[in-house]
Amino acid sequence: MRSVRSWPGPLSRSGQVRWVEVIVLSSKRVTSQPTPTQAVGFFLPLVLGDISIMSRLLITPADSLAESGPTRPSTSLIVAAFAAVYLIWGSTYLGIRLAIDSIPPLLMAGTRFMLAGGALYLVMRLRGVPRPDRAHWQSATIIGGLLLMAGNGGVCWAQQTVPSGVAALIVAAVPLWIMLVDWLRPQGRRPTWMIAGGLVIGMTGVATIMLGKGALGQRIVEPTAAIVLVTANICWALGSIYARHARKPESPLISVAMQMLMGGLLQFLLGLGLGEAQQFELARVTATSVWAFVYLTLIGSLVGFTAYVWLLQVSTPARVSTHAFVNPFVAVLLGSWFLHEPIPPSVVIAGALILTSVLLITRPVSR
Repeated sequence: MRSVRSWPGPLSRSGQVRWVEVIVLSSKRVTSQPTPTQAVGFFLPLVLGDISIMSRLLITPADSLAESGPTRPSTSLIVAAFAAVYLIWGSTYLGIRLAIDSIPPLLMAGTRFMLAGGALYLVMRLRGVPRPDRAHWQSATIIGGLLLMAGNGGVCWAQQTVPSGVAALIVAAVPLWIMLVDWLRPQGRRPTWMIAGGLVIGMTGVATIMLGKGALGQRIVEPTAAIVLVTANICWALGSIYARHARKPESPLISVAMQMLMGGLLQFLLGLGLGEAQQFELARVTATSVWAFVYLTLIGSLVGFTAYVWLLQVSTPARVSTHAFVNPFVAVLLGSWFLHEPIPPSVVIAGALILTSVLLITRPVSR
């Protein structure tokens, strides 16, 4: 039995609340979003648990952050960091969807990253990390603009209409765009036949989602949102490749802090330019959105990025990259569980194609 449920969606450009129709193939009663109590019950344990992980990472001796440092971190801490990256980055799509229900997307994201970046920058400076120079800030501005303002900002904006699980699957194709951009750039690296095949499979999966339709014939992703998401992926790829060669501080954590600060500032300014300040009304902000914002700021930004950068120093890139396979599954499951988002067969097929392609292009090359 099909049941149709509406919930107050994100603010429209006119400042009025939009009603988003969600088609759910179920006979059960559907709720639009978690109640404040449910939100607290979900986010609070993660906040408390992940803050403890971050505190352990930040007090880990500095030499363990070096690639060949003498201090080997404990296995339990490595496992906890992997679990944090798997769960945190998979759950941020749900967090974004709940936060932008009553907070404009770019203002929300910009504030989130400025707060998180400022806090991390202060902590690293207090730990004795040298002050970055002007060239470092220039690089951080470019990287933050591509990764956060365009990349993350595009995803946040698109999630006003795109289900969180579908957005996660589209973002999972970022490694494909990185490989494609790296190939097409001047003096780029030519892919092997296996990687080229992976690119074809993955792009087929992306096209399947972009052009796919739901059970009632409606587009899964609106054309404007589709363009924004693809552009966001391309910008993330450009930022990732630029970051490989950009001049950055020796400390990876203070580099991340600078990128969050500058990227968040650019997101905030873009939101102001698009008129989001006129859409925002403090009285309309729900408790659920507040808890989601707190979670995204403390956990999604601070703990997630800290754990990821730390893992890159103590584990292999191949192992760390496994988050690209886990995050979409976490996002789809949470979206289906909390928001009752439908999962059409075309999305399942597309997701399988995308994840298969990511596996093909990220697997180590035998010599």
